[in-house]
Amino acid sequence: MVQVSQIPARARPSPLAVAARFSALLAAACAGNGHELAPRYSGDPADYTWQLPDGWPTPTVPADNPMSPAKVELGRRLFYDVRLSGNAISGCSACHRQEFGFADARNRSIGTTGEPHPRNSPSVANVGYFRVFTWTDPVTPDLEHQALVPMFGDRPVELGLKGMETQLLDRLRAEPLYRELFPLSFPGSGDPFTVSNVTRALAAFQRSMVTGTAPYDRELRGERGAMSASALRGQQLFFSSALKCSECHWGPLFTSASSFNPDGTAHPVFANNGLYNLDGAGAYPADNRGLFDRTGKAEDMGKFRVPSLRNLTFTFPYMHDGSVGSLEDVVDNYARGGRLIASGPLAGDGSRSPFKDARLQGFTLTAQEKLDLVAFLRSLSDSALVKEARFSNPWALK
Repeated sequence: MVQVSQIPARARPSPLAVAARFSALLAAACAGNGHELAPRYSGDPADYTWQLPDGWPTPTVPADNPMSPAKVELGRRLFYDVRLSGNAISGCSACHRQEFGFADARNRSIGTTGEPHPRNSPSVANVGYFRVFTWTDPVTPDLEHQALVPMFGDRPVELGLKGMETQLLDRLRAEPLYRELFPLSFPGSGDPFTVSNVTRALAAFQRSMVTGTAPYDRELRGERGAMSASALRGQQLFFSSALKCSECHWGPLFTSASSFNPDGTAHPVFANNGLYNLDGAGAYPADNRGLFDRTGKAEDMGKFRVPSLRNLTFTFPYMHDGSVGSLEDVVDNYARGGRLIASGPLAGDGSRSPFKDARLQGFTLTAQEKLDLVAFLRSLSDSALVKEARFSNPWALK
């Protein structure tokens, strides 16, 4: 802001004009930060309109948590609200940032207290279609239950709210906008300020985050030229029997872990992609052993959820631990049938892991074919996602 003292005397406005201008700026700032009552959002599920790509089904919505305009707006506010962390420093959006396709561009995420997470934050775009919601959790049934993990979990600490349920709800009650949105979102509740309703609203917002207007989608729907010639050649490679990429990354979301693929037997939901082989017997780093840490079964060593390939341009770095920095390196690792780490504490040849998925046999590409395959992978990125206003931070000053 320009200080009055910096304005030449002949240009200075009167004190009354300065006061009026300050009042106007303050009012605008409060409005931009949501400190005045929101417009009247409908709490009627019948008033909610999905914005879906042509041909895509509606995400599965639990019967006890129907979508409504008010609830989605409430969830959006909560998603970006730092009051959802124990120390009121960071919210969900700290690890799921819009400019990075709702991932966070770190190798491994960092919780609100500074504690590092063993894994990379996956994008939450299109998460309403997922059957499993994290890298290694096969049992959490829905987004409502999943939200409890970052909020109240302490291994590791993410949002750091364990034991602070009452304080959290008191914080939210103190916000005038929430005193409007919670009752609208959950009509008929004696007290709508509950942890369950917080997670229901967050889940509703996340289900609304559907993205499917990448160059690949536009080309598929008849917009000739949406994809480059290189990307079109890369598409042929991706779906070829020689590379077999689509054996695990298939369907509209390019993952076997989505509801577009209800049959998980033909396409694995969790897979070992030969990223590590520390001891020559398939071992992964002790803090990141995949599904094995849940089941204790040897064959689950190094198995992680097959990620969506959507929006890879924005969601770098790659893999469950963010240890691969570029798409070119991703392609190289798959081309050799597993990653080779030549030296250091993580040394090993992933291509020789006994737990590696049998589909990963390696392949040979020319330099041009590698460029084409990377071009195709980038064509799956929807630039609208990182600019879409309805997914953006509503508390930010405009």
